[in-house]
Amino acid sequence: MLHLRLIVPTDRSEEVVRLLEGTVGTAHLAVLTGAARSPVGDVVLCDVAREAGDELIGTLRDLGIDSCGSITVDNVDLTLSSHADQAEQDAPGDGADAVLWEELSEATHEESTLSVTYLAFLAVATMLAACGVMLDNAILIVGAMAVGPEFGPLAGICTALVQRAPRLVWRSLSALIGGFAVAMVMTAGFAWLMDAFDLFTRSMVEGRRPNTAFIWQPDWMSFVVAFLAGVAGTLSLTSAKSGALIGVAISVTTVPAAANAAVAFSYEDYGQMWGSAGQLLANLGGIVLAGTLTLLVQKGLWATHRRRTAASKPVPSGGR
Repeated sequence: MLHLRLIVPTDRSEEVVRLLEGTVGTAHLAVLTGAARSPVGDVVLCDVAREAGDELIGTLRDLGIDSCGSITVDNVDLTLSSHADQAEQDAPGDGADAVLWEELSEATHEESTLSVTYLAFLAVATMLAACGVMLDNAILIVGAMAVGPEFGPLAGICTALVQRAPRLVWRSLSALIGGFAVAMVMTAGFAWLMDAFDLFTRSMVEGRRPNTAFIWQPDWMSFVVAFLAGVAGTLSLTSAKSGALIGVAISVTTVPAAANAAVAFSYEDYGQMWGSAGQLLANLGGIVLAGTLTLLVQKGLWATHRRRTAASKPVPSGGR
């Protein structure tokens, strides 16, 4: 279930209440007349089944409630109410399959910001991966994958392409490209510093590294793994039963590839550098393609389900 808290101008309150009462899947409607002070108006509260939430939120935005008041949505983990149970039964579809596009857009917008924190996480992850590839240590590679925040901008690109939001596309691309550029430059500097302290050596780069050699030797399996990870990651973001995102993070070699490219560049090993760059591009491309296709399929399936549900509703008396 979702909990909606609306601030509505008093003269629009009755209109919103009628909308909520007429929406299948709502329960626990309450109106606090004159309770809001900034902005001034009524506070309207209700719970709605997740599968009915996206359409209701869209209708409220069409009415301009987000402009003249506010719309706040919270996920409810536990609701003990027969009214809530009935609302979920009445609402079409399954809540786990429903995509809240407003929630997804907001989440990816926040995760796609080129902030200091984002750059710090990506730079630390890339330097940690550099230690992993130089020591041929798979555990460090996995840790670096888990720390990397790059899936946020990738999901932002996918969402923006499906929602046709060019500004979010450029914002996400800026965070992705700018973030990796800064992280790789810092990692190259980190490699030079480690070399000055004799902690990194050329023999580490040129030596045999059986545990991490795949990072600069891309093949079709690299793309396949990235594609599958993109599907899983997108489902994790859109589903109410999310939790697979950390598994996605440690299944693709975006950060390790960027790290190895930076280290190889610092030692003028351009063969490894270009191989790592190819691995990075294959992973990024696979995730974006898979994420976009997954969202398109979800959007299409849900639209089809809505049409079938609307067609199966009984026609009111006097209707044609």
